[in-house]
Amino acid sequence: MKTVSQEVQELSIKSLDSTFTKLSNAYTSMTEKGSNTTLVKRRRDAVKVGLESLQDVWYDGDFVYDKEVVVQSKDILQSIIPSIEKQLAKAKDGSPQKTVNERRVTALKLAFESLENRLN
Repeated sequence: MKTVSQEVQELSIKSLDSTFTKLSNAYTSMTEKGSNTTLVKRRRDAVKVGLESLQDVWYDGDFVYDKEVVVQSKDILQSIIPSIEKQLAKAKDGSPQKTVNERRVTALKLAFESLENRLN
């Protein structure tokens, strides 16, 4: 995995943690409304696996997922990135939304790379 600064590590962990919280809240809300939660649940779980993978690499955390979960999570994270990049292209320079999405894309790409490395 490529070396990144301590600042990028911290921002990436915070970004994935925030994304996980947002997806968890969306999952809870959608469950209460009786909506289909399949996509949100998959994304939430994939972000959690990616987050734990980065924490394991950078902070010696515990990573206990099997190959099947890693492959599935990696694919889901990769599928999320283009939609965030589209939002990023529309955001105004210097806006908080652009900053959040830049950090989110970086974090997702690093999580993807971390999971990819686990398969090699």
